[in-house]
Amino acid sequence: MASCLFCGPKLAACGMVISIWGVVMLAMLGIFFSTHSAVLIEDVPLTEADFKDDQNPPQNIYRLYNQVGYNCFIAAGFYVLVGALSLYQVKLNRRKEYMVH
Repeated sequence: MASCLFCGPKLAACGMVISIWGVVMLAMLGIFFSTHSAVLIEDVPLTEADFKDDQNPPQNIYRLYNQVGYNCFIAAGFYVLVGALSLYQVKLNRRKEYMVH
């Protein structure tokens, strides 16, 4: 039977820890961007065109906030996938410890 084991136990555990941290951090950032937190205005990709030639400039800024929040949620989803892969690797490493060659 072919094994899908491609990393050791320490790397798999490290991947899980980093994934958990990434999911928590990016989910919180996504929430804060979606609620239009003023503290995060420097991280919103604003241009002068967002303020000019528009009847309602705050709506453009809110749209950009929502887009950045959506991107954070997508990145958190990728971290969930990496965490699941790391968990699978941990399980394969534990099973390998009990196998007799």
